[in-house]
Amino acid sequence: MTVPRVVLFDLDDTLFAHSRAVATGIAAYRAAHGGALSDADDAVELARWHELEEHHYHRYLAGEIDYREQRRHRARGFVEPYGLDLSSDSDADDWFGRYIVEYQRAWVLYDDALPCLDALAERIPGVRFGVVTNAELPFQRAKMDATGLSERIEVTVASGDVGVAKPHPRIFQTACERFGVEPHEAVYVGDRLDTDAIGAASAGLGGVWLDRHGAAHDAERKRATASAVRIIETLSELPALLAAGR
Repeated sequence: MTVPRVVLFDLDDTLFAHSRAVATGIAAYRAAHGGALSDADDAVELARWHELEEHHYHRYLAGEIDYREQRRHRARGFVEPYGLDLSSDSDADDWFGRYIVEYQRAWVLYDDALPCLDALAERIPGVRFGVVTNAELPFQRAKMDATGLSERIEVTVASGDVGVAKPHPRIFQTACERFGVEPHEAVYVGDRLDTDAIGAASAGLGGVWLDRHGAAHDAERKRATASAVRIIETLSELPALLAAGR
């Protein structure tokens, strides 16, 4: 890995505290909803929400359903055990829209996000920053605007616009093209080993896996090493790693 001209980041759960906002948002919405939904076990319901998100969002990324439909499926799946009827699209859209209000109230960046960008700019003069995200561009830009990240990010590439999702090499290469750099001159940092770090490395970029919970097991570490992927546990580790070209 050489000292990069461009550092690209995943957004959700890398720079932006998506999981934290989801936990806060779903808890607030359940409390406001009342009845059996508000009385259920917090940890169990949050785990079920994450499972539905993973399943249906990846169906959207695979082109099986559209963006709005994946939201409807998540809403219907979540309330199904409570006998709530969201069979009409308008009811499902309304339910999810009210959840989004609570989710948006909890939007924040991770504490290490902006200090990392500052430190990178200091250690690597002229370095440029971008975001590559598996999502719809308007929604992701809204997060970036609300948290002050937009003014720091020069290029944002979203799967909804490119037509392919990470780990497809074209989405990483598209970002490099927009910066006017070769893939080997860029590094990509994300919280998923395969989708982010190995995907980027396979496209010719430097790959960095942000393992925030320090949960990497031996098999994952071996796969990371085999793909020349570096592993960090906080973004505060990134400036020294990249400035040294390690």
